[in-house]
Amino acid sequence: MIKSELIARLAAEHPHLTHRDIERVVNIILDGMVEALESGGRVELRGFGAFSVRSRPARAGRNPRTGETVSVPAKHVPFFKSGKELRERLNLSGDEDAA
Repeated sequence: MIKSELIARLAAEHPHLTHRDIERVVNIILDGMVEALESGGRVELRGFGAFSVRSRPARAGRNPRTGETVSVPAKHVPFFKSGKELRERLNLSGDEDAA
């Protein structure tokens, strides 16, 4: 699901709210999450999962086209760990197929 699909789905489920208001709320939530991660914080949504930032050290990489060694700088990357409830719901449907 992409952001526009999420907004459209929320608009369909809540017809008393305008599309613009729903879009504004979704953007405020996502911007708040990004700001928390930028400041080195962690975002936890109970039952869904937690977002955090991990550091990757500088390393030597390889250009796949030429085989030449290139320097890859250190960087920060987002990391997501799913919550217990999400994992259980995902595996619940898988157990039915296996039985």
